[in-house]
Amino acid sequence: MFSFLNPRPKQILANSPISDSLWCSVAGWPLLRGLDAEETRLLREQASVFLGGKAITGAHGLELDDEARLVIAAQCCLPLIHLGRDALDDWHEVIVYPGQFLSRSRTYESVGDYLGLVHESEDILAGQARPDGPILLSLLDCRESPWLEGWNVPIHEIAHKLDMRSGEANGCPPLHNGMDYAEWKAVFTHAFDDLARRADSWEPCPIDPYAAENPGECFAVFSEYFFELPHLLSDQYPAVYRQLCAFYRQDPARRLPRMKYRPVWAEDLPSEYRAHA
Repeated sequence: MFSFLNPRPKQILANSPISDSLWCSVAGWPLLRGLDAEETRLLREQASVFLGGKAITGAHGLELDDEARLVIAAQCCLPLIHLGRDALDDWHEVIVYPGQFLSRSRTYESVGDYLGLVHESEDILAGQARPDGPILLSLLDCRESPWLEGWNVPIHEIAHKLDMRSGEANGCPPLHNGMDYAEWKAVFTHAFDDLARRADSWEPCPIDPYAAENPGECFAVFSEYFFELPHLLSDQYPAVYRQLCAFYRQDPARRLPRMKYRPVWAEDLPSEYRAHA
């Protein structure tokens, strides 16, 4: 398994740095607005290591050029710039589809002490973080993500991967020294319950009600808003925002402008809420 802690990242940075001309293709994104020189350097280095250490493979005949790979890497690495290069050392593959893709899943229902009914389902997704290894991404949706609309497929799936470092994606990733698990749970439970109540009552939601699907999706959706619409998240759920500042070791509200937004209504969304997994 490739590890971000071994000497290879230094070799990647020495032998395969991102060229200035290639970096210019993403440097103007609204998502990266306000990064200071040190943060930009860290992001560029993380993206270089990501590109050199992950197998990024096109599916359905998709051919990925350097710019497309950087579109993916830069967004995946933004949450990681202060988390260290070992934050994603437990998986090594990204599978990229041209657009949204069909995902089949199978779940089992226990009957007594035996596995009984088998339930199969199909979903159209823009991204998926698989517990058995890779993340799956729609290139079209990755290109539409960095525009400060609260929707960012790569960040959503990276949040799931960070969450999975504690085992399953249950909304509580391994926390840093000094962070309190009981406080994290209380803060996110309160926000989750509030969103679930709004969604169940068909009230307008300040945050995409897909966050009320389960605790894992709550953390991933809040992570999207943290990096894309931080002022909205800070206004609506300030305790959540403070927890995410401590976890990601970033304060996007400091660097990004305040954006206008409209509430999300449950009827605006399909029955499965959104094309994420």
